[in-house]
Amino acid sequence: MRLAMCNEGFENEPLDIAFDRLAQAGYTGVELAPYTLGPDPDQLTRADRRKIRAMAHDRGLSITGLHWLLARTQGMHVSTDDPATEKRTLQYLRALTELCGDLGGEVLVFGSPGQRSTPPGMSAETARKRALQTFGAWAALAEQVGVTVCLEALPAEETDFMNTTAEVVGLVEAVRSPALRMVLDVKSMSSERTPIPELIDLAAPHLAYVQANDANRRGPGFGDTDFVPIFKALGGVGYDGWISVEAFDFSPSVDEMAAASRQYLATAAAEAGVRL
Repeated sequence: MRLAMCNEGFENEPLDIAFDRLAQAGYTGVELAPYTLGPDPDQLTRADRRKIRAMAHDRGLSITGLHWLLARTQGMHVSTDDPATEKRTLQYLRALTELCGDLGGEVLVFGSPGQRSTPPGMSAETARKRALQTFGAWAALAEQVGVTVCLEALPAEETDFMNTTAEVVGLVEAVRSPALRMVLDVKSMSSERTPIPELIDLAAPHLAYVQANDANRRGPGFGDTDFVPIFKALGGVGYDGWISVEAFDFSPSVDEMAAASRQYLATAAAEAGVRL
């Protein structure tokens, strides 16, 4: 397994400085939020994309992929019944998919609670069917580009759609595309009644990515979430991909959190008998 971190904690810094600080903290990967790349990330030139990719590579960082895909956008939704919104959403997801490939990324993490919740006046069943159509079309493109769309379960206080690991497994199995898999987020798994190791077992056939955080939304090691059994479960199902730190509270500071979370994860992995 390899350790990465999301970059939005450094969004007020130039990208090269953010990459420097992540590398100094000991990470070998970075997960990018598109909005940190500029107001129109889908419009980045080929030269800009090559520059970002080289900037990461020169610091020993792999770009693992993109997340917060629809954050800070307007007029996007995966279950919409408005043809114009549907077209706009798929066009934007297509652009981000191509961006991910150009940056050397592997995954597109789909959380975006506001753009997936059931639209007003639409039944949950209809919203699910429409989302499946969107995910199927998106996955077909992702397969062509050579990247993987990863659906993420989010707790009920954030959205009313894809709240559990089991629900996401069902969606992935319904689409049946090698380019549509799932991400497991520790904070989100902590909201489920089922123990996290059991959720990892359930998701294992479709698991492509892991996001690490504490149940309290801070970085790993800054709360009560024990990552030793999590690493044991991941190792037990043969997962050997990225573990990407995604915090929502960066206290005491983003640099201190980054360094301490990396050290905590390394210690927990060693205790679990997992090699990073």
